[in-house]
Amino acid sequence: MTRPVVDRFVAGSAETDALRVTRKLIDDNLLVTLDFLGEDTTSVEQAQHTVQAYRSVLGELARAGMSDRAEVSVKLSAIGQALPGDGEKIALDGARQICEAAAAAGTTVTLDMEDHTTADSTLGIVAELRADFPWVGAVLQAYLKRTEGDCRDLATSLSRVRLCKGAYAEPESVAFQGEAVDESYRLCLDVLLGGEGYPMLATHDPAMIAAVREMAAKHARTSDSYEFQMLFGVRPDEQRAIVAGGNQMRVYVPYGDEWYGYFMRRLAERPANLTFFLRSLASKK
Repeated sequence: MTRPVVDRFVAGSAETDALRVTRKLIDDNLLVTLDFLGEDTTSVEQAQHTVQAYRSVLGELARAGMSDRAEVSVKLSAIGQALPGDGEKIALDGARQICEAAAAAGTTVTLDMEDHTTADSTLGIVAELRADFPWVGAVLQAYLKRTEGDCRDLATSLSRVRLCKGAYAEPESVAFQGEAVDESYRLCLDVLLGGEGYPMLATHDPAMIAAVREMAAKHARTSDSYEFQMLFGVRPDEQRAIVAGGNQMRVYVPYGDEWYGYFMRRLAERPANLTFFLRSLASKK
């Protein structure tokens, strides 16, 4: 069962696969963010390997003339955040190297959010990096009860913020459950689209897509002042329809050898993810 899922949702194992898929998406007027797969890093060497992979792909994006349409997304766990002792410093140093490569390439970096135990560390690293790279993107998850407040803190001028629902299994003490997640997403939309930043609204849910349009109209947002985001392989027809309708759409494209761990973690973390992937396999809309 795994192979068709991988073929649909992962660009491939090699950097060349990522660049090939990026070119095709750009040719279809889509924006791209590339994620080099590699989580649960257990050594400094692994972290350095991931940093170098990002630096390499950023250089290739620039050489291919695609860096004005493609950026990278980085999980801090992949560059050492959870390593004992100096993990946070190692991740910060690695993220800084990636940001330097992005600046040289003329593009941006977004730091992914993971489970709630890493939220403060991740947002702290975002803040440190923004001192030198104000375009560094943050990710907030609507199912966390803290997120509306985080949105208010981050809805500032030039601030790039991706809002998603969240895909990790989180306890009720810190996370909304069921329909309350949608309500939180709407509240966060209102804050971000009403602020001065650049919201990046990650959702495949038709109801939330409609909510984005409603809130964008309410706050008189121009189509270039925010963007939609979706995963590679999920609702590709809708991705193109959103672009045809005059909005920006960025596609989150994972690549690399660690695709098995990527899927197994997603499925283990939250069983609903299995339904999501299987439903997406059956439909292009």
